[in-house]
Amino acid sequence: MTQVTQRPPFGEDSASDVLAEGTVDAVVIGGGAAGLNGALILARSRRSVVVIDSGSPRNAPAEAVHGLLALDGTPPSEILRRGREQVRQYGGRVVRGEVVSAESAAPSADGDLRFTVTLADGRSLTARRVLVATGLTDVLPEVPGLAEHWGHSVVHCPFCHGWEVRDEPIGVLGAGAASIGPALLFRQLTEDLIYFTNGTDLDADSRARFAARGIRVVDTPVTEIVSGPDGALAGVRLADGQVVARRVLAVSPQMQARTRGLEGLGLPVRDLPNMARGFVSGPAGATEVPGVWVAGNATDPVAQVGASAAAGALAGADITKMLAIADTDAALHAIAEVNA
Repeated sequence: MTQVTQRPPFGEDSASDVLAEGTVDAVVIGGGAAGLNGALILARSRRSVVVIDSGSPRNAPAEAVHGLLALDGTPPSEILRRGREQVRQYGGRVVRGEVVSAESAAPSADGDLRFTVTLADGRSLTARRVLVATGLTDVLPEVPGLAEHWGHSVVHCPFCHGWEVRDEPIGVLGAGAASIGPALLFRQLTEDLIYFTNGTDLDADSRARFAARGIRVVDTPVTEIVSGPDGALAGVRLADGQVVARRVLAVSPQMQARTRGLEGLGLPVRDLPNMARGFVSGPAGATEVPGVWVAGNATDPVAQVGASAAAGALAGADITKMLAIADTDAALHAIAEVNA
């Protein structure tokens, strides 16, 4: 499998805030839609919040975000730029860096939770609560020529990219059961659709359903993705040497939550039916680890930008509520100490 490498998306907005000293209310690990929206909610509630942003969002190869109300067609880099600007507007900090460790620390004198987060350059900070919004990495099938077209002529989501590839000759590269459903969705977008099984065991029922929708099935293995003279995707080369002309190829990549550096938090992970592996979370992103929340693609691999942002907002609000309760408990504790 080929791991997709994201290109830096920041452009002119490359500034990094100074890492906060002392203990902050919350640290957000990940500067995508989920992390920034969570930070925005926290900052607007006058909570001290620091976003640690590694600068490698999943959707960096895409030219635009689609299906997001009022922002449809906006480049991902522009959405992130605006998000960082808005978090800073309310006093939040966005720090460029890569987290290499995150773990529980000794609680405060009144028993409130503490976490220590350390960056690759040795800097560290202490936070009362943690929101993990690291997103995921797409791992593509090992087919020569495939990765270079990722995010353009090689796509994965009919809702994210479908309109832009409508009426084109589209191929769907088989990758197990997870690639069968998307073929029916892409069929809505084009009359010319081919499903390349590529080793996928397509049962009789699926073949019948494909035939009923006019989806051609090719069982000969795929050996290469062919580019035309202009560099654009031109077709799919099969094991018998035949090249099947296609302008677009849909794939179902393996999706792996970005967990590196977070092992010390002890967050449980799970394997999902769509080949994804992600963190386990409950309502509003809460996890079984006290003081730690997860939002976005790190726990919901199929969430688009809007859904990830909404999940971040819910997590940010829940963290704010828990901090308010902790502050009240601390105030009661202080009064009890005085009266003791």
